[in-house]
Amino acid sequence: MSPSAVLPELPLAAARPVPPWRARARGLFALTRPSVVGLVFFTGVPALAIDNGRFPPWRLSAAILAGVALCAAASSVFNAWIERDLDAKMERTRNRPLPTGLVTARQALIWAWLLTLAGGATLWASGGFAGMTAGVATIAFYVFVYTIWLKPRTPLNIVIGGAAGAAPPLIVDAALHGGIGLQSLSMFTLVFLWTPPHFWAISLFRAADYANAGLPMLPLTHGSAHTRLRIVQYAISMTPFAILPAVTRHLSIGYGAFALVVSLWFIWMCMRLWQDGTESRARKVFAASLVHLHAIFAAMTVDLLIR
Repeated sequence: MSPSAVLPELPLAAARPVPPWRARARGLFALTRPSVVGLVFFTGVPALAIDNGRFPPWRLSAAILAGVALCAAASSVFNAWIERDLDAKMERTRNRPLPTGLVTARQALIWAWLLTLAGGATLWASGGFAGMTAGVATIAFYVFVYTIWLKPRTPLNIVIGGAAGAAPPLIVDAALHGGIGLQSLSMFTLVFLWTPPHFWAISLFRAADYANAGLPMLPLTHGSAHTRLRIVQYAISMTPFAILPAVTRHLSIGYGAFALVVSLWFIWMCMRLWQDGTESRARKVFAASLVHLHAIFAAMTVDLLIR
């Protein structure tokens, strides 16, 4: 006789529903785009120490970086609130919290303002008026200049709008020193020039999505071949800014050699995309762009820590 004949069947445990407040909290958190905030946070770290070769006290460093992260999160939520109708038309964004109704538009707007106030207050407390002004100005630029004005009107949207995502080194420098120096400006320029190839790679394999949303991304307005050429040009143009800290002796020659190798690898990946404009190749360049930026800024941070 089989065991199943003598043992009674036990009812399957019913899946415990997620409480509505918890699901909404997860939705609010998702609106901040944590991966983007993490990248923004990451690019601000070496700016803490690159001018004088040593990091400030950890509490001050943590407060400034927290302010930067809160401002980046606020920008993301404002962007999601403004573009909620466009997101519903795109395959890659239609399941975000606002299009699905997990979070209401009113809740998202309140959340964006709370993050703005928290970010501004944190930067004010840790970096004074200059730090707060830089952080709040970055939010305003991202919301009004990029999201509302540039993005729906011109294929240069991500070229100019990339300044917002590149701002963390400037915010950190302003918070620490009350102004902007050469090294933070160099890091800003590096991320500023990195942003278009990163997003153009996405727009190459998501062209149909952007067409459905009516957004004038470069592959739609100028074609794939032109976009791929511009990606190569930008990959080349950012290389001097990757190695500049070694040239100015703010970072070591070892860092400079590493940055040069990583930059040449990324140029090679972009040139392969220029020759082979397939979707799979565009996806590889998108992934390579993330590896490139993380590797450069991780190397900066490590170099500063071990000096």
